[in-house]
Amino acid sequence: MTDDASGADQPGDVPERPVDPPEVHDRWLLVAVAGALAFVAMLDMNIVNVALADISQGLRVPAATAQWAVLGYQLPVAALLLPVGRWLDGVGTRPALLAATGGFALCSALAAASPWAAWLIAARIGQGACGAVLFVLMPVLAIRSVRPGLRGRAMSVPATLGPLGAVTGPAVGGLLLDQLGWRWIFLVKIPFCLLALAVVWRTMPRDGRLRGADRRFLADTALMATGVTILLLALTLASDTPAWLPLALVAAPPLWWWLRGPGGRPVAGVLRAAGLLRAHGAVLALAVGFAAMHYVVALHLQRDEDVSATTTGLTVLAFPLGMGLAGPLGGRLADRYGARPVAVTGAALTAVGLWLLVPLGDGWSPPDVAWRLALAGLGMGLNGGPAQALVMGAAPPGRAATVGSTVQLARGLGFTLGPALATAAWGLAGPDDGVRAGLALAALAACLAVPLLARPARGPANRTEKTTEAAPAAPR
Repeated sequence: MTDDASGADQPGDVPERPVDPPEVHDRWLLVAVAGALAFVAMLDMNIVNVALADISQGLRVPAATAQWAVLGYQLPVAALLLPVGRWLDGVGTRPALLAATGGFALCSALAAASPWAAWLIAARIGQGACGAVLFVLMPVLAIRSVRPGLRGRAMSVPATLGPLGAVTGPAVGGLLLDQLGWRWIFLVKIPFCLLALAVVWRTMPRDGRLRGADRRFLADTALMATGVTILLLALTLASDTPAWLPLALVAAPPLWWWLRGPGGRPVAGVLRAAGLLRAHGAVLALAVGFAAMHYVVALHLQRDEDVSATTTGLTVLAFPLGMGLAGPLGGRLADRYGARPVAVTGAALTAVGLWLLVPLGDGWSPPDVAWRLALAGLGMGLNGGPAQALVMGAAPPGRAATVGSTVQLARGLGFTLGPALATAAWGLAGPDDGVRAGLALAALAACLAVPLLARPARGPANRTEKTTEAAPAAPR
């Protein structure tokens, strides 16, 4: 299957009426695997949060130590995305997917069996490393499993199920915690992994083998991981105390050295390709808007409006409900009319929904908040699959995993940056106007995504091959 979308009006767009090559066979089971694993990997981002008190009590450790059950997963995922993307461009997708899924399931079982905190943290770090591989492979698997004319529908599956896993994590975790105990929070994902392993083993064609990484690649990985870890820690701590935000400056030297070195130059070359930087900026902006909105709304409803945790949870669920309903529709529209106009429409609808939250004033009513969140969720659902297809469709030949890793990193940074920026805006505006300031920031971020997506790309989408063909190949 070719990686170019011939017949599209703009580079990277899903063609309006593509001519599908007859030799390509659609494998929707593999697309379903991509969606299921995206759901599981994102579920793990938030499901453990609700169990921290029980983990602290069960393992007899301080709350600060138990917090590493969350950070031990989140930090490796973000820190390893870009190095893993480069590595995956040089190895077989099938063996990498089998290894990562099996490792994820094994580390989940080890986490559930933890007799002490150090064991749990080590298992979570292993889960995070496997999760980084899964995050990169999911869009690659989806886009390679169908013909170019069906990419919008295929990409909408992981693009919708992934965020749904993130927002449903606390609810699923709370239910398991109340009924079965904290160890089941880790065990619940294993059946999904085993089913995915069986499907991939039986239906995915062999496409290569795994290869080790050389010393230079490991050194580049250490630089990137150090910089991203410091940056994410600073942003995470700043969501509670904005004074931690300057710590992010410490991340600049290792990231700069990485960017100027043999590991960063090929990635920078890919991102300079037609339209990719703008599309990545749009993904980052929408993630910032969503995360900032979620933080401000949940905090204000419970702390200032005295709304119960259950009612708050049901209110906030209006967003993923709208997203889940619109996700499949966005994919179908992208396959028919092109990815760019559908992605722009979705981003604009998300911005409208978030702007409608700003003038609510005092005395919020959960129904008034819910329908606005549902409108924003509908927009995010329309945007997710087409935006992902737009980015992955513009990936140069042989660099799909690299592009998959960069877009996942942009989204992850947005999810972390949103609460930190909302906290800063809230603090600067003061207690009376803090909520409006945080929501206005979320809406502005979503608005920024519209022109970033709307501006058409220039030049052929595979122009990036020229900028990367002289770069070092992925490690073997």
